[in-house]
Amino acid sequence: MKRPTPSLPELLLPAGDFEKLKVAFAFGADAVYVGVPKYSLRTREIGFRQETLEKAIRYTHEKGKKIYLVMNIYAHNLKVESFLKALDQVAALNPDGIIMSDPGLIAYSLKHYPEMPVHLSTQANTTNWITVQFWRDLGVRRIILSRELHLDEIAEMHQRVPDVELEAFVHGAICIAYSGRCLISNYLNHRDANQGTCTNSCRWEYKLAYEKGSLLSVEKEQHPYQYTPGYKEGFTVKEPKRHDEKMLIQEDEYGTYLMNSRDLCAIELLPDLVLAGVKSFKVEGRTKSAYYVAITARAYRRAVDDMLAGRSFDVENFRDLLALSSRTYTTGFYTRNPRQYGENFEDGYSAESTHRVTGMLKSYNEATAMGDFDVKNVMKKGMLLDLITPLEKISFTLTDMETLKGEKISEVHGGIGTIRIQLPCNPGEFAFLRQKIR
Repeated sequence: MKRPTPSLPELLLPAGDFEKLKVAFAFGADAVYVGVPKYSLRTREIGFRQETLEKAIRYTHEKGKKIYLVMNIYAHNLKVESFLKALDQVAALNPDGIIMSDPGLIAYSLKHYPEMPVHLSTQANTTNWITVQFWRDLGVRRIILSRELHLDEIAEMHQRVPDVELEAFVHGAICIAYSGRCLISNYLNHRDANQGTCTNSCRWEYKLAYEKGSLLSVEKEQHPYQYTPGYKEGFTVKEPKRHDEKMLIQEDEYGTYLMNSRDLCAIELLPDLVLAGVKSFKVEGRTKSAYYVAITARAYRRAVDDMLAGRSFDVENFRDLLALSSRTYTTGFYTRNPRQYGENFEDGYSAESTHRVTGMLKSYNEATAMGDFDVKNVMKKGMLLDLITPLEKISFTLTDMETLKGEKISEVHGGIGTIRIQLPCNPGEFAFLRQKIR
């Protein structure tokens, strides 16, 4: 494939708090997106308030980077007035863009703050070129595409409407519903995903049951789990922690975690996405850890730089992503409908694949060659660790470890706080420790 030569694609990372924002930029992000409290779809992300948003924007612009603020709920009447007041405050901070979904609120923003770029959230489900054209004509500067699109569909959007920016997800969790437009959480827990309070109900463990009303009639069935079209009585699913609640389901195939999508990883498709017209590569995960932000930024930064330099794909960048917790990976819908390759039937939780993060650097003492680390998981003397910095990865054996009071220790566990470790070199301002587990 001919390597792309247009303007550089933007690498866009999530920032759930100010610390993660700094890590994202240190490890290679061109831009970050952060949630405005109460009005983004990640209300569990509580790292920003009005004053910290102002600080984050100032820090970002001093770095020569960009920051986009997320206000992408579909507001009910109860939230409209407070949303508009928050929008007034946000506009005064001069962000590089605001991510929105609600058509009425978008129209209000474009009318009252025409100089503040509006980016259309993936929640708005843009799936065709004429919708791109509609939002362009209204004044939207960028479209964040639905994850359910094929590369050919994206290319046609860009060909027909070339004067609007296209942003596409390249990594992170995928929702089983169409770009997050889901009601399962609301149905089960009265917590609305479109209001920012999703409980990720699709990832729970559900048990399949057969509802017939008679044990004898069930036993007479030759294949009790085979769905028959037109069947009035059939299967239900229930979640173990909600054993009194049953949901009717009629399926010809089933799995334990029947609504649990794998995580997206499109690092090998970056050249194809650029050729299709994508200007911004987006990584999902505002509620994920600083380590996740660092490793995804580092891997995708290197992949983007290699692509632009005409170098072949480096599989080490993919292996770095395997070091993160995930629900296993899929390339999504970009090249085909993933079908069974897009679902994880085994469990509903992210799990480490090859490595486990053990510590995050807080400071380094040049005189003693020791670094202070917040402990994330168990560390023992004699353990082989990787020191991950924005520029390199250094393997070393842990030989010296002590408390901040200077007391020698041989083993620590996650959550203990901060300890001091002998390091093989000066790691710089940002670094992580990780252990290979398989």
